[in-house]
Amino acid sequence: QVQLVESGGGLVQPGGSLRLSCAASGSIFRINAMGWYRQTPGKQRELVARIISGASTNYAESVKGRFTISRDNAKNTMYLQMNSLKPEDTAVYYCNAMLSTLTDYKTTNYWGQGTQVTVSS
Repeated sequence: QVQLVESGGGLVQPGGSLRLSCAASGSIFRINAMGWYRQTPGKQRELVARIISGASTNYAESVKGRFTISRDNAKNTMYLQMNSLKPEDTAVYYCNAMLSTLTDYKTTNYWGQGTQVTVSS
């Protein structure tokens, strides 16, 4: 079994910063990619940032220059440093991992439970 546990969400004023964390645990063989997605009511979940094993990254245009994704491979943990936050960044942020387990070695998509980020004065 695999678990993705997010932390670090909360309420912040416009212009402020937050750091999200996502820790993957369980019988993990290899993590191919990890990413952050976000969703607001009535809208589809959208990619925020993604990091491939080896540290290749890509970002949504709306967060480029403000958000930074990183990963600690030794801890199977991913981070999202969010700076200069705007009200439109308000959403539930979900951790995603494409990984294979020691059970069957098949690459499967996993999701965390989500963490709320609210940017408001």
